[in-house]
Amino acid sequence: MSNTTNIMLAGVGGQGILLASEVISKAALKEGFDVKKSEVHGMAQRGGSVVSNVTYGEKVYSPLIAKGEADLLLGFEPLEALRWGYYLKSDGAIITNTQRIDPLPVAAGKIEYPDNVIDRLKTIGQQVISFDALQLARDLGNQRVVNTILIGKFANFSDISNGSFKEIIAENVPPKTVELNLKAFEVGNEQE
Repeated sequence: MSNTTNIMLAGVGGQGILLASEVISKAALKEGFDVKKSEVHGMAQRGGSVVSNVTYGEKVYSPLIAKGEADLLLGFEPLEALRWGYYLKSDGAIITNTQRIDPLPVAAGKIEYPDNVIDRLKTIGQQVISFDALQLARDLGNQRVVNTILIGKFANFSDISNGSFKEIIAENVPPKTVELNLKAFEVGNEQE
């Protein structure tokens, strides 16, 4: 049985989750790990839930993470992180963006967005780091780099080198945004 690291990324369509999981997967491959990933993105382009599993290690047998087996939950939206929190190990960590995106029933006024989502996350993860990645992205001049900021924070928890992340980011973002994305990675990496 090999030792693997299981990362679950959760958010809504349009937040760059699939690119983030691609970057994490390719960076792990670059470091010599065996990597498998899977994605679920029904109705993603309409703000629907998007989830990606990335598993890496010496030998990975499945791209799917079982309930209670995720080492880290990378939340792009707090309620989506809470929705998938039961996949986290009891000693797992959560990194979440605090940017709230109302799901359709909330936007339609049928239900209310739950209170204290971050506090609820703190009952699930042994360590919960939450910060406003959207504001950090806006400070950099482009809110589309939220995903790269979250990758930068995730890098602090991984055994993948920052150099591999940066190289893969540069290869996978549009050429005119490489410098911005590398700066976004650094900003996320420096978050407390």
